[in-house]
Amino acid sequence: MNTVKTPCIGICSTTSFGDKICRGCKRFGFEVINWNQYSEQEKRAVLTRIDQLTSQRIATRFRIFSVEKLQQALDDYRFFYDPQMSPYCWLHNLLQKRLYRINSLSELGVELMPDYADVPVQQLLQDINEELFTLSEAHFERYFNNFR
Repeated sequence: MNTVKTPCIGICSTTSFGDKICRGCKRFGFEVINWNQYSEQEKRAVLTRIDQLTSQRIATRFRIFSVEKLQQALDDYRFFYDPQMSPYCWLHNLLQKRLYRINSLSELGVELMPDYADVPVQQLLQDINEELFTLSEAHFERYFNNFR
């Protein structure tokens, strides 16, 4: 059985800034704090939620034309990715952490969707992160607000 690893990408804002939702991995603060006590099934449920929300947002702006090139780039950057998650989630994490080192999206096997071809990647990433925060906040309010 594969052990579910933390989705942390080293941009933690829950422990650093007290954010309710981490700007890096998109887990809720209580999920970050309690991660090591979660069962494998609970961890996978958290990752599934993050993967679904992230993949939907990324796929509206980016198209991965070569998963193999993306995997190679992740390996070249020595960047951990969970093979059970969507390549769009891998891309999001890589862009968040290493955008400053990426010369072109094509080297990642990625291109912008036509409607976003003239928008800087940094702006797209900021917009996506704002949307993810809003969606995560709504999810938190709906399912967890009364319990925490």
